[in-house]
Amino acid sequence: MKLPWRLKFGLFMAPYHPVRDNISLTLERDVGTIQWLDELGYDEVFIGEHHSGGWEPISSPEVFIAHVAQETKSIKLGTGVLSVGYHNPYMIAERILLLDHLTRGRVILGVGPGATAPDTAQLGLHATQMRPRLDEGLGVILRLLRGEEVTHDSPGWFSLKNAACQLQPYREEGIPVFVTATSSPGSARVAGKHGVGILSGGSFRPIGPGLKSIWDTASDAAAEHGHTLDRRDYRIMTRIYVAESREQACRDISVGLHEFDFEYFAGTLGRPAPAYDGPPEDYADWCVDNAGALFGTPEEVKAGLERLWEASGEGFGGILLMGNEFAPPERMRNHYELLARYVMPHFNGAIHRPARSHARAVAERAVNNQGEAEAIAEAIRAAGGEAPAEILGVPIAKG
Repeated sequence: MKLPWRLKFGLFMAPYHPVRDNISLTLERDVGTIQWLDELGYDEVFIGEHHSGGWEPISSPEVFIAHVAQETKSIKLGTGVLSVGYHNPYMIAERILLLDHLTRGRVILGVGPGATAPDTAQLGLHATQMRPRLDEGLGVILRLLRGEEVTHDSPGWFSLKNAACQLQPYREEGIPVFVTATSSPGSARVAGKHGVGILSGGSFRPIGPGLKSIWDTASDAAAEHGHTLDRRDYRIMTRIYVAESREQACRDISVGLHEFDFEYFAGTLGRPAPAYDGPPEDYADWCVDNAGALFGTPEEVKAGLERLWEASGEGFGGILLMGNEFAPPERMRNHYELLARYVMPHFNGAIHRPARSHARAVAERAVNNQGEAEAIAEAIRAAGGEAPAEILGVPIAKG
């Protein structure tokens, strides 16, 4: 499948770790995962901000990124996402600009309203405040990133007087900015209003439906405010796991996936549980059968991503794997490697030229072999010898 642009591949690392695990060790493994993705040539990773619930232990993606940047070479590092309503927007702009320089232009700013209800509650806030704060705060952040001097008063939240950031972005094109859009059209409209990219989190629902409507909602809002969105700035996050067979893939991750969906997503956060009542060992198969995941061989995952592309309308710019440790570490490393070797090249154009060269060599092999054989025969005769009747499987005429 040849796409109109190079599809990016990355990881959306909340991260997710059962509360029974050693937090220090899980964070070390998270760092190791990003190092492995960097070695394999993945494009980007987004790291989350969470403050409650026990499963998502990174409270400051900026601190985590500053550390990981020293352990990696080229992978881009994004906040995935900063909950704007929890912070003074000026401080977000200041920190992200500093990170942009420390990473030499590898940072991405991902923002959202905040999707973990206990975080909002313990900060003395209400969920209804979060999307208006995202809209208001993002507008201020973008002005500051552009180098403007900002005076802005938000009663009960923050106040700025002739505020400006000291640093400019490391690269002339600035810092990429994305807004997460998951369960409502509100965030998609915010992204469109401000003309920034979209992170669509589709990990807990059937893959495909809704992707086009999210984009259409954002595009309509962009047009209302004089912006034009680029589908290359549209990221789709979903559940993908690659193994040697679908059976192996589902066997690897089924129990861990079931624990996440039923003990954390439903049991801790109180979200609706999937309509599944079978044993944990069969859960991953059920997810695949109900279009909620892409688990299987590289070929099966490639086919699923092609269906996802078609369902989106006119495509998107990147795929973000849902970061997890549902399988043992060695199997997770195998999954990331199989995807890098046999899925990514199908969508980022890396195999097109080698495939073209291979096809031409096959088509012209008879002519090429004939010419090479005749050249060898001439060299033998020039040295005073007699060329054999056959060279390289090609009959040689007597000279």
